[in-house]
Amino acid sequence: MFQLDELQHDALVELFNQGVGQAAAAMSQIVHEEVTMSVPLITFQSRAEVAQELGGPEARRICAVTQTYQGAFNTEAMLMFPEEKSLEIVRLMVGQSVTMEELSEMEQEAMSEIGNIILNSCMSTLANIAGKELHGSLPIYRIGTSDQILGSSDNQWSGMVLTLKIDFNIEKHEINGYVAFLLDTTALHDLQAYLQQYLSGLMP
Repeated sequence: MFQLDELQHDALVELFNQGVGQAAAAMSQIVHEEVTMSVPLITFQSRAEVAQELGGPEARRICAVTQTYQGAFNTEAMLMFPEEKSLEIVRLMVGQSVTMEELSEMEQEAMSEIGNIILNSCMSTLANIAGKELHGSLPIYRIGTSDQILGSSDNQWSGMVLTLKIDFNIEKHEINGYVAFLLDTTALHDLQAYLQQYLSGLMP
């Protein structure tokens, strides 16, 4: 099992926290309400473990926005919410006067926009510590069970999953979201090396 040491882990939490803060500020402007996001809880797990945690025993459906990045890291990044929460987020974006049918039609575009904001904010923090550029694809929106989204055994990303569990608070709306980065062995060790370089630069 891949692990960071305590200093590396704390540095990664702080860096992602900066990215999450930027994403919260951007989302606040979109939904016209204050958005706060918790300090990310970081774990390294297998794809199967993440799928099981997201789906739960009832194998509930989730919505996911995915983007592929290349450059400092080669990774597929995902923002995931329980399906029932995605329409709630979209309604906050577009207002209460929209019908359910119109809301469903807007869902893909609205969630893709949110995914693009949050994933790019998180990835920019990794690019900064690496000192290298990252280039992301256009966001893709998917709905399915957690196994369908994460559990495909023939997917090219067969390594570990770096997950950030983030609580989104939009006034009285408490929404749990996950950001996941699918990393192969090379990317994991690159991440560890970049973090060590970052920490060395902080030393007097």
